[in-house]
Amino acid sequence: MGRTALRICPLCEATCGLTVTVDDDGRLRSARGDADDVFSHGYICPKGASLPELDNDADRLSRPLIRRDGALVETDWAQALQAVVDRVGTIRAAHGATAVGVYLGNPTAHTVAGALHAPMLARTLGTTNIFSASTLDQMPKQIALGYLFGNPFAFCVPDLDRTDHLVIIGANPVVSNGSVTTAADFPGKLTALRKRGGHLTVIDPARTRTAKLADTHIAPRPGTDAALLFAVVHTLFDEDLVAVDLGGIAPYVSGVETLGEQARDFAPERVADHCGVSATEIRDLARGIAAAPSAAVYGRMGTTTVEFGTITSWLIDAVNILTGNLDRPGGVMFPTPPTAPAPRPPRPGRPFRTGRWRSRVSGHPEVAGELPAAALAEELDSPGDGRIRALITIGGNPVLSAPDGDRLSRALEAADLVVCVDPYLNETTRHADVILPPPPPSRSPHFDFLLNNLAVHATARYSPPVLPTDDGRPGESEILCRLILGFSGASTDADPAMVDEQVIAATLGKEVTDPHSPVAGRDVAELVAMLPDAPGHERRLDMMLRLGAYGDAFGARDDGITLADVLAAPHGIDLGPMRPRLPGVLRTESGTVELAADDLVADVERLRTALDRAPQGLVLIGRRNLRSNNSWMHNLTALSGGSNRCTLHVHPDDANRLGLDDIAVVRGPGGEVTVPVELSADILPGVVSLPHGWGHDLAGTRLSVAAAAPGANVNQLNDGSRMDPLSGTVTLNGLPVEIAPV
Repeated sequence: MGRTALRICPLCEATCGLTVTVDDDGRLRSARGDADDVFSHGYICPKGASLPELDNDADRLSRPLIRRDGALVETDWAQALQAVVDRVGTIRAAHGATAVGVYLGNPTAHTVAGALHAPMLARTLGTTNIFSASTLDQMPKQIALGYLFGNPFAFCVPDLDRTDHLVIIGANPVVSNGSVTTAADFPGKLTALRKRGGHLTVIDPARTRTAKLADTHIAPRPGTDAALLFAVVHTLFDEDLVAVDLGGIAPYVSGVETLGEQARDFAPERVADHCGVSATEIRDLARGIAAAPSAAVYGRMGTTTVEFGTITSWLIDAVNILTGNLDRPGGVMFPTPPTAPAPRPPRPGRPFRTGRWRSRVSGHPEVAGELPAAALAEELDSPGDGRIRALITIGGNPVLSAPDGDRLSRALEAADLVVCVDPYLNETTRHADVILPPPPPSRSPHFDFLLNNLAVHATARYSPPVLPTDDGRPGESEILCRLILGFSGASTDADPAMVDEQVIAATLGKEVTDPHSPVAGRDVAELVAMLPDAPGHERRLDMMLRLGAYGDAFGARDDGITLADVLAAPHGIDLGPMRPRLPGVLRTESGTVELAADDLVADVERLRTALDRAPQGLVLIGRRNLRSNNSWMHNLTALSGGSNRCTLHVHPDDANRLGLDDIAVVRGPGGEVTVPVELSADILPGVVSLPHGWGHDLAGTRLSVAAAAPGANVNQLNDGSRMDPLSGTVTLNGLPVEIAPV
């Protein structure tokens, strides 16, 4: 007969609610949208529907593997964990803490362990060699936020449900489901925008599925969005379109005049040829945003993984600010997640800085606590003091995600130790000395600690495990906590709950001494006693909810929520739309939105110089598919084939000019790949597109479905030398390439 259970989908940023069917034998059979979910209201995409196949994937590892005599063999958990602690300890003792590196992959944003325990593991190791998918993705946005608001995690997202004019730059949310903006049913929200008389503008060199819904589609050359947006800013000043009092937030904004001065050299007529967009289109874009009752400008991968990613990200929010659309309904707003601390009085912060340390080989500056992922290979394989000798990856596959995977593969093969917390034997983990596989989603808890910070509507939703773990098999949080204990000098056999209890005690200890805290002056022991008798992550979640903006303040607020309330509402608790948060969200030294930070202004000269460069030949951009999410969705039959193929999109005019037929060789700064050609009139002439995350043809993996249609690794074209200097993010879009027929 089976039973049904509720589950938050962990496979993309939309975080949809699912109803899953569980067979009597303890396997997921099917998944459908949860019509009563307070956030997604029944929406589901093919990835969510495929959750049972992913959960039951025969290629998933169930027991730890350890390398003996050159081969990976199964072992028990106690031996695997102790082997990691012992070998990491030996390397740290001989070569120092920085001899150990940590790489955090994209999936860590979707797990409880990734949010709560992976950062703790990195801090426990004491290393500054931290890498993640962020510098292959959204880091320019974070750096721009750091300069603007004093906090690189102070994300402002479009108020999709109330805006009158949505401008989407370099994003395809109809296919991606939204990214760095958590919104279930993005296509439905765009349809609703149109129905209420709103306007949709899409800026993209390809006529994507999102662009096909647009009222206005502007197709610039890849990588020129910074110049285009500066021309929009120029027009706002030139035509007196800057909002009066900036829509009411002028007291909290500084640097407006300086930004206007920087924009003088970027008249639409000056940048039109560089961008491949007419001056009239640019001026009309600025006028349309300024005239709308409310407007929101939103940018994604096409604006961050480019040469001027940080400037572009800065100018996106500059346009929102200048048109009076920051921190207001219908504009872009700062979400208030349920685990965010309760509001406190505004307080000045410290200057936002990068470069607190630098990478050993190329001297790349640290950004938001990380070094560029593009530097990982050279930090592993370049001899000398300070070399990374051991690497721990958590949910990451940098051999496919980072530039020059061949070099990284060789570097991992030669490393003293590679440890991977990952459920698959993939292109990266095949180099591991120890693999520690977490259980499948159905046997893991789920709460979106990170993605709630990006949600367009506040909710509180928690999914306990649908099924129990097998006897003796630890969950991902337990795996990381036991490693944390071992790296701290304790035994890996010690109670893993100790890790969370230390965090709870330290957090509450600070809260009771803060006069602005909702628990100021109270007894820590009393507060700890109010937490549930539950696993450590649930006790921490309960604490965070109680201290949060909607929390019960440990009994002081009758209308506040606790974890018990969330558990009693399996479809979630609706906490309402976004609401204004200025000036409380600001952490800049001045206490204002610093619209013209020195480092941003200094980088504008580099953009001015780029205006005079001759247009490049063919340039490469990426693309998304609704049935794919980087490299970790390719081993499912339900998501394979059809439009989800690794092909090179080429405009027919370019194909004719180059003599392309079925197969092409694509050459870039880092190497070459051979791929099938797919003609598409939806892409701008001079631009070609190849998706990310493919290349499953390497020996030593266990990905049977993915290996049957391996595709080509687009990042093998990239040597990692081109990057946005402010954020350390590698240039993945707008990469010059040469193409020839086979």
